[in-house]
Amino acid sequence: MTKEATPHVLLIERGFEPFKGRWAFPGGFMNMDETAEQCAIRELEEETGLKVSSIRQIGAYSKVDRDPRGRTITVAYLATIDAPAEVHGQDDAAKAEWFPIDKLPPLAFDHDDIMKDALALYSRLLDKRSV
Repeated sequence: MTKEATPHVLLIERGFEPFKGRWAFPGGFMNMDETAEQCAIRELEEETGLKVSSIRQIGAYSKVDRDPRGRTITVAYLATIDAPAEVHGQDDAAKAEWFPIDKLPPLAFDHDDIMKDALALYSRLLDKRSV
């Protein structure tokens, strides 16, 4: 998310099913030799080209039916940068694009729930002036 007056959120257009063509947060599956944080940073770069070094955990999401491929638990993270940087859809992302927070497209999976929690965390961080 960007630190602008109207923050922007980086989303990817899914290149494959499930939800092919729908917008979602960048992400993927964790390798056996990495932490959840390392996975989030790696997946962000692999799918969008954006490199970050600092992230904050938003929460864990474990609804039984959240992914039609099978049982999937997500640990979501928030990265903040000053303004939108150049990004490109890479790996299994058809596109990567910045959206103003007040003009988001419909999101895949349960990413609307994650977005609500991300916005709440971002607001708390702004209140503390530590974004």
